[in-house]
Amino acid sequence: MLTLRKSGERGFADHGWLKSFHSFSFADYFDPQHMGWGNLRVLNEDRIAPGTGFGTHGHRDMEIISYVLSGNLAHQDSMGNVKGIPPGDIQRMSAGSGVRHSEFNHARGEQTHFLQIWIEPNRRGITPGYEQKTVPPDVKRGRLALVAAPEGGEHAVTIHADARLYAGLFEANERATLALDAQRKAYVFVVRGHLQANGQAMQAGDAALVDSEASLTLERAQEAEVLVFDLAP
Repeated sequence: MLTLRKSGERGFADHGWLKSFHSFSFADYFDPQHMGWGNLRVLNEDRIAPGTGFGTHGHRDMEIISYVLSGNLAHQDSMGNVKGIPPGDIQRMSAGSGVRHSEFNHARGEQTHFLQIWIEPNRRGITPGYEQKTVPPDVKRGRLALVAAPEGGEHAVTIHADARLYAGLFEANERATLALDAQRKAYVFVVRGHLQANGQAMQAGDAALVDSEASLTLERAQEAEVLVFDLAP
């Protein structure tokens, strides 16, 4: 079964410096029907105004992934990492036993647009960790490239969670099929453009909650970028 959730159905918060769409309950947005999907707990689409950002704050026991779409995200944490995350990079921070970090947009006149993703870990209290990798566009072109997984990979960060994350770029007659375990869940999020997922039309900001399906086919795309999550039930 594939259930669509349209972009406009998400929660939205406008803090002036930050505009954020929430796919699941987060902060002041609460929807008991959308508390997460499988072990995917947060998917926020954030836009940070120039010269602003998230001040230092703490996390515990969560796998946190940042996927930058435009601009640049400056990251600093209590592990000593000081990084810039450009479009095309994927970043993973394992909060584990506890970590503090900040995220800023230091650019002048350029908004930072990124996805903030939280996945529940399969082990608690681990030593906090950080990893960042570049995923070239040609790796994602016309296919679903693995970008996060328990075993990591050439272009995939290692996450301490029973989940895998794929990213793809699709246009025109490009098509990809991903085999699914019908006992697990999957989640499709269209970052930009539009496409069809198992015959269902989707556009930027739309999501598909997938349950009891043996495969997922993406096709009939136009300038589409998509994320697909393979998740614990």
